[in-house]
Amino acid sequence: MDILQQDIQYLPGVGPSRKKMLGEELGIATYGDLLQNYPYKHVDRSRLYSIRELTGDMPFIQVKGTILSFETFKMGARKKRVVAHFTDGSGKVMDLTWFNYADSAIKKYKIGTEYVVFGRPQVFNGRIQVVHPDMDEADKLEFSSMNMLPYYHTTEKMKKAGFNSRAVERLVKTLLDVLKTPLAETLPDFITQKLHLMSRDEALRKIHYPQHAKELEQARVRLKFEELFYVQLNILRYASDQRRKYRGYVFSKVGDQFNGFYHNNLPFPLTEAQKRVIREIRKDMGSGRQMNRLLQGDVGSGKTLVALMSMLIALDNGYQACIMAPTEILAEQHLTTIMEFLKDMDIRVALLTGIVKGKRRQEILDGLLDGTVHILVGTHAVIEDTVQFARLGMVVVDEQHRFGVAQRAKLWSKSVNPPHVLVMTATPIPRTLAMTLYGDLDVSVIDELPPGRKPVVTQHVYDRSMPSLYDGIRKQINQGRQVYIVFPLIEESEKIDLKNLEDGFAVLTQVFPEFRLSKVHGKMKPADKEAEMQKFVRGETQILVATTVIEVGVNVPNASVMVILEAQRFGLSQLHQLRGRVGRGADQSYCILVTNHQLAEDTRKRIDIMCETNDGFRIAEADLKLRGPGDLEGTQQSGMAFDLKIADIARDGQLVQLARDEAQAIIDDDPTCVSERYAMLWKRLRELKKTNINWGVIS
Repeated sequence: MDILQQDIQYLPGVGPSRKKMLGEELGIATYGDLLQNYPYKHVDRSRLYSIRELTGDMPFIQVKGTILSFETFKMGARKKRVVAHFTDGSGKVMDLTWFNYADSAIKKYKIGTEYVVFGRPQVFNGRIQVVHPDMDEADKLEFSSMNMLPYYHTTEKMKKAGFNSRAVERLVKTLLDVLKTPLAETLPDFITQKLHLMSRDEALRKIHYPQHAKELEQARVRLKFEELFYVQLNILRYASDQRRKYRGYVFSKVGDQFNGFYHNNLPFPLTEAQKRVIREIRKDMGSGRQMNRLLQGDVGSGKTLVALMSMLIALDNGYQACIMAPTEILAEQHLTTIMEFLKDMDIRVALLTGIVKGKRRQEILDGLLDGTVHILVGTHAVIEDTVQFARLGMVVVDEQHRFGVAQRAKLWSKSVNPPHVLVMTATPIPRTLAMTLYGDLDVSVIDELPPGRKPVVTQHVYDRSMPSLYDGIRKQINQGRQVYIVFPLIEESEKIDLKNLEDGFAVLTQVFPEFRLSKVHGKMKPADKEAEMQKFVRGETQILVATTVIEVGVNVPNASVMVILEAQRFGLSQLHQLRGRVGRGADQSYCILVTNHQLAEDTRKRIDIMCETNDGFRIAEADLKLRGPGDLEGTQQSGMAFDLKIADIARDGQLVQLARDEAQAIIDDDPTCVSERYAMLWKRLRELKKTNINWGVIS
């Protein structure tokens, strides 16, 4: 057995109870897991300071000396503070203070024993103090190996059990001593030599105990590259397999449905970007291979129209099409939009969601099976086994919901050949993230808005300016426009002081007694929510007060103002999506971001970016840098299924590209993955697929 697969319990210093805690708190079950539990920072421990050198603004220091005495101070009924008076022999004294585990500090540390104290100094009552210091007996420390000491993430539960970063570090040190022979290499020489990468063995040792900063960086680059390389190799291998294994339907003709729609029903001229994307889709559909394409485009750029025209090509070739949306509201919105587009055309469109039941559902299922339903609009209900098509040729998946292999296979099983797939997203995805999340898809981008659309003007105002903001809203409504006002939460949170939508609605009805208001939030019954939405859509109410349920799926061209209260509570992606609800008509539209004065630096950056640009790609890049890929709207939810242990897609864009290029070159040279030259890579990929990473969703 590979030593890295060894149960962590058998590492000296672990045992059953620590094994349980490592597993539950950090997900560490084997030697390999501990080795890949990388430090989050390193601190230089090579220098000893004297107490007289210390000041309260230094980051970390260490001092060698002895405890002179302990003092205990009561802090209320149950708490106490323990202070140890510590000297380095120079006549100067500093204080070591414990608030937690005070009694154990007195038991653990002895007066007169020489210790090395490590921590962050501060000044208290005119004396240098270190709170909850790290302490080691001086004769047990090897300063020669302490240049850069690693620090590891631990949880509150671990700390309470005395299992802190230092304890984890000692286990790592023990493990590296146990690993006598060099660890097996996982990248071939032709890659490591070409890119000047450290060996795997050296990198895994130096990432924990580097001699200096440059060595640490070299170890990080090697491990990041390897992580990204295997993700990309897996994605590209899968895409290559798909192209070879699955013939796509050949849609060779563009006939009456497409041409009739183009000449008679097209509501406005296509933009050049829309024309370019339709050409790319037509080429895919006629190529004889299955289309797998990602269509990116900002809110309002006309993606649904492009998707519909692609579905009409399927209809012209005697096949059915379906469009899948993540929510019932969005599915219903698509149905309304498509029916409006196809007005007076002899095309049957049906809606299938969880609430469509009984006789109505059976009629739709029968129509799909006998081919009389041409286009199906639905939610995940579409992939249920009971839903069968006569000839499914085209599938559109909307709004970030990316299907893994298992879900795609369900769709393909409904057809002799796999249908062509178009995945749409209104959240622009930065290139490095798209390469990883959607790496097996060809990418099309609609990067211009339809003619006549004016960019939305975004303004930042402070909450003390609400009276003048209300005047601006009144002016817009008196000109015949409508307004959204968005609150961050539905009901009062005890923990966070947020404006309450219910109270806010009551206030707004008093502020605007001359206008009619609708209220929409996620806890309403679907029918009530839809009724309120429809009042706003029909213009019966002038102001829609809502939570973020209106982020997707609402299209009211007459709405020209989006007011977002407590805008600091929202992420960039959410703010951009909300702003996309206005600017859909010919009138100038406005997005007003309302915040308080006290803004954190990151928050101010988010607000500034929103005011500077309407470019969704710039906003997505900024969001990725500010928040990281795991937190991005639409990545966590749709399953960034792999857990990158050291690489960071937001900050390692060049390495992502480098890994992609190297992986692509290997797939081009060995598309069937059988060449002896790359045997090490295919073996390693198989090993990784046995881990708990859900590679199926990456594929």
